[in-house]
Amino acid sequence: MKSSWHPRARARQALAATLAPLAALAGLAVIGGAAAPAGAATGGSISLVAYSTPKPAYAALIAAFQATKAGQGVTFSQSFGASGSQATAVVDGLPADVVNFSLTPDMTKLVKAGIVSPSWNKNATKGFVTNSIVSFVVRKGNPKHITTWSDLVKSGVTVITPNPFSSGSAKWNLMAAYGGQLNQGKSKAAATAYLTQLLKHTAAQPSSASNALQTFLAGQGDVLLDYEDDALYAQSQGEPVTVITPPQTILIQNPIAVSAKASNPTVAKAFTAFLLSPSGQKIWGKQGYRPVLANVAATFNFPKPKTLFTIDSLGGWTAVNLKFFDPQTGVIATIEQGLGVSTASG
Repeated sequence: MKSSWHPRARARQALAATLAPLAALAGLAVIGGAAAPAGAATGGSISLVAYSTPKPAYAALIAAFQATKAGQGVTFSQSFGASGSQATAVVDGLPADVVNFSLTPDMTKLVKAGIVSPSWNKNATKGFVTNSIVSFVVRKGNPKHITTWSDLVKSGVTVITPNPFSSGSAKWNLMAAYGGQLNQGKSKAAATAYLTQLLKHTAAQPSSASNALQTFLAGQGDVLLDYEDDALYAQSQGEPVTVITPPQTILIQNPIAVSAKASNPTVAKAFTAFLLSPSGQKIWGKQGYRPVLANVAATFNFPKPKTLFTIDSLGGWTAVNLKFFDPQTGVIATIEQGLGVSTASG
C-alpha cells in the first residue's frame, strides 16, 4: 500500500522513533566519484550552503543524521538563499562543505571555479538529491478557478514568481510554462509569446522561492508559481492555500555535492551519503520532496500530472540558459527589461 505525503511537522516528531541508526554508510551513494566511508569519525563540523526552500527539511535531516553513528557529535553551520546568489557567494569565498542548489548550472559555477569536482554527478542519481515539480499555489478554495496555464494569463489574474536572474525556482517556473505550451502542441513562437503574457501578469518577482512564498502569503497575487515541496510545506503549516498540479509541468531535479575544499571531507561525504540513503530519502519524501530513489518514491502518492517533461526535452540547461536567461541577450531578459525588471545576475 502506498503512503500519502506526511506534513513536515509530524515527520519531525516521528524521527526519533522511526529512524534506525545507520551503522555503515559505505555503498549507499557515491559522491564526486568516491564512495562515502563506512565509519565516519564522530565529531567535526559541516558548512551547508543551499537554496532557500529546503531549510525546514534540513532541520529534520540533520537531526536524523546526528542520531546515526556517522553523525554523532557533528555540528552544522547553515546558509540558505536564492540558488544563483548562493552559488555566487560560494565562488566569492563563502565557506561550504556541502552545497545543494536548485539547478545544475549553479553547481557548474562551482565546478568552473575549482570548488566542486567535475565528477560530482558521476553517481547513481546523477548528482541529484531530490526531485519536485512546478505547482500552482492559489488561495484556499481556488476562488479564481485556476487549473491550467491559460488561466494564469486571464484578465484580472496576477501571478507571483521569483526573479529568474537570482532564483533557480524562477527558471524552473518559466521553463515549466514554456514547455507546457509546447506540450499542448503550440509552436516555439507561441510558447515565447505566452512567456511575455505571463510576465506581464506578474505582480512581484522576489529574490527567491521562499521570499516569493512569503509575498504570496502576505496577500499579494492570485497564484504563486512554486516548487511543489514548498507549496506542500505551506499547506502543512496551516496556511490558507490550495496546491494545484498543472496538467503539463516540469520535473525539477536538485543537485548536491561535497566541496573539493571541504574542511572535513569524511564527515561531509557521510552526511551527503545519508541524504541519498533510503532512510534519508524517506525523510525527504515526508518533507514534500519527491525521492530520487525509485523504490522510496514508490511508497509515496504524489500527484501525477498529465504530462511531465524534463529540461533535457527543452534542450538542456546549457542551451536553455543561453537562449532564455542570458542577462543581456536572453529571451527572458528582453521581456523583463521591457517591464522594468532587473536582470542583474545573482
